[in-house]
Amino acid sequence: MANEGRTCITSDCGKVSRLQCPTCIKLGIQGSYFCSQECFKENWVNHKQVHKKERISQQLNAKVYNPWPGYRFTGKLRPYPLSESRPVQEGIGRPDYADHPEGYPTSEMAVKGSTQIRCLTAEEIEGLRVACRLGREVLDIAATMVKPGVTTDEIDEVVHKACVERNCYPSPLNYHKFPKSCCTSVNEVICHGIPDKRPMENGDIMNVDITVYHNGFHGDLNETFFVGEVDEKSKELVSVTYRCLELAIQAVRPGVRYREIGDIIQKHAQANKLSVVRTYCGHGIHRLFHTAPSVPHYAKNKATGVMKPGHAFTIEPMICEGSWRDDTWPDNWTAVTQDGKRSAQFEHTLLVTETGCQILTARQERNGQPHFMDQM
Repeated sequence: MANEGRTCITSDCGKVSRLQCPTCIKLGIQGSYFCSQECFKENWVNHKQVHKKERISQQLNAKVYNPWPGYRFTGKLRPYPLSESRPVQEGIGRPDYADHPEGYPTSEMAVKGSTQIRCLTAEEIEGLRVACRLGREVLDIAATMVKPGVTTDEIDEVVHKACVERNCYPSPLNYHKFPKSCCTSVNEVICHGIPDKRPMENGDIMNVDITVYHNGFHGDLNETFFVGEVDEKSKELVSVTYRCLELAIQAVRPGVRYREIGDIIQKHAQANKLSVVRTYCGHGIHRLFHTAPSVPHYAKNKATGVMKPGHAFTIEPMICEGSWRDDTWPDNWTAVTQDGKRSAQFEHTLLVTETGCQILTARQERNGQPHFMDQM
């Protein structure tokens, strides 16, 4: 970045600066200008202490940050300050809620309550397939960021950039006024965590939920990751949650009733002394972000509908260490366990075929991308 008229901060240099430290820009530190890469490298040992002090200062400020003084938190996690919502450049296709002042999804709400499930055409299936592939690429990029010290806001920044680079709109952004481009749900957060300036801590578990909107279609998936060294109890929770999704997917084929998915998931969760969240469920997805069918993850539910070729929907079980009951932070988004114990989740977008199903958001190759199984 050119910055004429500024002086290099390297001792005894005095030259006109042309570069600003990229870490300082990210941390909001003013005045860190250098005349060249050479001066920057020579000054690095001393200069990085400025970054350390600023991070400590921001963390201390976040510890006393409490936007809801009267709210009684269920667990140890606390909200941190948010950055501004990130803009999406003109020319990228946008869902109808993207520019609505209240984030109102007009087309989705027009069919809310309907139990009619669309069978997609070959052209629509291809559009959905592309969106899901791009969503997978974005999640795999986000996964590389999951490590102690990185903030969830930094993950959101990377996700946002990866979306727009792929000519995608990040579906969560402004959906019913959600302020960020992905959901990051840490520890006791069940789902819909808002990325903020909290640094991830060693031992956390964190779900990253990605949906992209590309050429009129949404592709939706999520995974739960380990942050550093995680205890065995958390590893077991995440492993069982992943297996719940696997078992449910194995049952998807024409003729299966949507309500049967919950029986499969709850049976495996309960066998491992875990519980299944009931408030949130899987959903139909294509041109609409959320639509019929509803796919509950708990047993003896009353979901309607039978799977047919061309149906597209998500399965996304949320499994808890303790009670399945949930609470919501006053931000009206962050869903947490009522007992403050941990929760994990995995999600895929599926297409029912003539003989079974296709996992449209499946990872085609590992490509070195992080996965919780690598740490088991």
